[in-house]
Amino acid sequence: MVICGDDGLARRLAVELDAVCGETVTVVLPSRRDEHGGEIDALHHNPHSPVELIISARPDDQTLRAAGVERAAALALTYGDDQTNMMAALLARSINPSIRLVIRMYHRERGRHLEQLLDRAVAARTPDLEEGFVDASTTVLSDADTAVPELVAAAALGQGHTLQVDGKVFRGVVRPAGEAPHASDLATLAVFSGTDRDDPRSQDSAETPGADGTQLLPDTVTSYHRQFTHGRLMLEEVTHDQVPEAPADARRPGGWLRDRLTQLPWKVFVSREVMSVFGLLAAVVVLLSLATLTLVDGIPLWKAVYLPMLDIFTMGDPATDEEPTRRVLQLIAGFVGLAVLPLVVAATMNASEAFRTAAAAHPPTETLGDHIVLVGLGKIGTRVLGRLRTTHHKVVVIERDPLARGVARAGELGVPLLLDDATDPRVLDLARIGRAKSLLVLSKDDSANLDIVMAAREANPDIRVVMRLYDDDFAATVSHTLRASYPHAPTRSRSVSALAAPSFARR
Repeated sequence: MVICGDDGLARRLAVELDAVCGETVTVVLPSRRDEHGGEIDALHHNPHSPVELIISARPDDQTLRAAGVERAAALALTYGDDQTNMMAALLARSINPSIRLVIRMYHRERGRHLEQLLDRAVAARTPDLEEGFVDASTTVLSDADTAVPELVAAAALGQGHTLQVDGKVFRGVVRPAGEAPHASDLATLAVFSGTDRDDPRSQDSAETPGADGTQLLPDTVTSYHRQFTHGRLMLEEVTHDQVPEAPADARRPGGWLRDRLTQLPWKVFVSREVMSVFGLLAAVVVLLSLATLTLVDGIPLWKAVYLPMLDIFTMGDPATDEEPTRRVLQLIAGFVGLAVLPLVVAATMNASEAFRTAAAAHPPTETLGDHIVLVGLGKIGTRVLGRLRTTHHKVVVIERDPLARGVARAGELGVPLLLDDATDPRVLDLARIGRAKSLLVLSKDDSANLDIVMAAREANPDIRVVMRLYDDDFAATVSHTLRASYPHAPTRSRSVSALAAPSFARR
């Protein structure tokens, strides 16, 4: 097995394979001096580890041959740059047409085309290969795609093991005796004996084999009759393919529009900045009106106010035929208008932009509870949001950047959205964090993620926390500390590379 990469995923993949693989694993890294190279170098010098290390700036033909690609069974390309991975994959396929390729690609469509191209190359060069082997010879994965199901399962389900198949998430769940089947139950994996602790009708009968003991994969008749007297282990589908329905208020004629109008941030137009600028404009109009009324003979009050306003906005006719006092006041009004009007325009535009940004937000209702709070709508967060919506869980999203890729997606799904900084406890309160059951923090700032989690735990000590951290050691330290401080509240802090590495290793 050969691994070529330049970040934490290559290191995590090497560690995974070192733990389960007895054969030589050759790792190609650009440097052994960084934190990732140092750990691989330590494995390389461990006499009990099969890891070999090659240092090369780029995976060119010479480097791939030195790593043993000609004889390798598989090659994993985990560089952070798609073009580097593509070049290395094409070179590796030319060196060893039968090698199994696992390629990390950020661009999904490009990865799909590359997978088809490389598989066609195998089929063309070795037409005698079985079709199934060709299909498995090239696998293109995204660390986001492989990490998302795990993050969703941790936030939605908490503890317990899950199974991911074709983008869907499944889990085994215990149903006590007498509990009616759930719509999400797919199959009965086991029927427990009478002594199982999850059977509320259990007695102290012995655990016996045969029909009276625990039965794995029981037939339909046995499953049906024993559901009333025995606990069962069921296979449950956590995610579903159907598109979630719009809220009832949104389907009611006029309901959505009325609610939306009441939620729009009209108060931005009476902000301190806007009121200060327009207050200044009003003061200038009043002063010029008084001066006109005092210094110009025989002018009525309405005209003393009307003419200065025209002069400020440069809309009045030149006062060439009027008395000198009026002409001087017109010049003064014109210069004042040049100074004040840019401020008025700037304040109006800022207020309009703030209104547009805030209007994209959709705060949750005050009665919302038992929901999941998702922080961050980047690449990972957007996909997690889409997957969470297939689990029928209520979700509230917090995103600081109004131009983030997932903001529009949240609007399409009708998910409550707060466009603000989640490190502010006030924002967490608006997300009803005190009544939430889970918090999923997926922003790119490790320190900010930790600040959010600590503030959330203060507001809701029992909330389930799933946190994305880039540094593996930091993630482990944070997880242990939070679990020690809040022993009754589940906490998971993992890096995306740690979540993605097992999927890459299995390929």
